[in-house]
Amino acid sequence: MVSPARRPLVIGHRGASGYRPEHTASAYRLACEMGADLVEPDVVATRDGVLVVRHENEISGTTDVADRPHFVDRRTTKTVDGELLTGWFTEDFTWEELATLGSRERLPGIRPENARFDGAEGILRLRDVLAIVDERSAALDRPIGVVVEVKHARFFEDRGFDLAEMLRAELAACGWADRRRRLVIESFELGVLDRLRASGVRAEIVFLAERLGSPADEPVGDAPARDYAWYRGDAGLDLLAGRVDGISVAKADLLRVDALGEAVGTTSLVERAHARGLRVYTWTLRPENRFLNPAFRRASPGGEGDDGGAAPEQWGDWRGEFAMIAGSGVDGVFVDHPDLGAAIRDGATA
Repeated sequence: MVSPARRPLVIGHRGASGYRPEHTASAYRLACEMGADLVEPDVVATRDGVLVVRHENEISGTTDVADRPHFVDRRTTKTVDGELLTGWFTEDFTWEELATLGSRERLPGIRPENARFDGAEGILRLRDVLAIVDERSAALDRPIGVVVEVKHARFFEDRGFDLAEMLRAELAACGWADRRRRLVIESFELGVLDRLRASGVRAEIVFLAERLGSPADEPVGDAPARDYAWYRGDAGLDLLAGRVDGISVAKADLLRVDALGEAVGTTSLVERAHARGLRVYTWTLRPENRFLNPAFRRASPGGEGDDGGAAPEQWGDWRGEFAMIAGSGVDGVFVDHPDLGAAIRDGATA
C-alpha cells in the first residue's frame, strides 16, 4: 500500500458502519462510494468451514438469531480468548443456516438510525465482500483494497479450523491471492500471520495490538509470553520489523494526554515504527462523544447527557481529533464514517 505523506489511507471499518449495520452489503458499498481506500471485513468460520464476515464468532449482538425458536438449543457458553461468553457461535452453524439470519445494528443506543435497517440484510461470506469490492472498483474506476482481519485464530485452531489455510484457499479461489497492493491481512495473533506469510499469500501483513492484555496465542514458539504493551515498545518493534509489514494500534496509543486524560498531542509510536520500516494503522475514529477523547467531546443544544455533560450519541469535535491523529504521520485510519475520514484525508496538506 502506498500512502502519500501525511495523507492517511481511509479504511471503512466493517464497511460504513456509522451509517448501516456493520458487515452488510450496503455498508460495504456505501464505504466504497464515500471514498474509502480500503474496507475491513473480519472473518470467522462456520461449522462446515465457510469464512463468514462477523466481528465476533458470538453473533447475538449483530443478528436476529435469538429470535429464531428453532435455534434456541444452540445457545451455549464458551471461553473465547479468555473471556466467558454466552450466546450463539458461528462454528455451531452451517453456512446454509447462518444465511437465513438477518443482520442488526450493534450500537442501537448510539446509532438508532442504523437500527431502521435491522433485518433488511443477511450475513456475508468473505467471498461476497471481495465480489462487492471488485464490482465497486470497476464501477468507480479506482482500485479499492481490502483489510481482512483474522479473528480468534488459536480458538478456532483448537477446534480443528486452520483459518490461515482457509483464508489462503479463499483468496486464491476469488482471485485475491496476488494483490499485494490492494490486500492487507491483520490479526491480534502473531502465529497466524507467520503461517500466512509462510503460505506464500502476497499481502501486507499487519500485527494488531490491543491497549491491554496479551495475544491469545502467546507464547509463540519458544519465545517467552509477551503482552501487547511490550510489542509497542522498542524491543517489540525490533522483533516485528521484517516479520510483519506494519502494526495497527488503538488511537489512544497515538494520543499524548495530560493529567485529566485530555489529548494534547501525539506520541512517538509512529515515528519509532517508521524508523524500523513498519507502517502504522490506527482504530477506530468515530465522531460520537462516547468514542472521542475528552478534549474533543462537545454538548450540542438540547443534547446534554444526564450529568449535564455531552450526550454520548451526539457528535463532538471529530474534526479536531481526526486531524490530530492524521498529524501523527499514521499511514491509515479505520473509520466508521468513511466520508468523514475522506474529508480529513483530502483536506490534509502533504
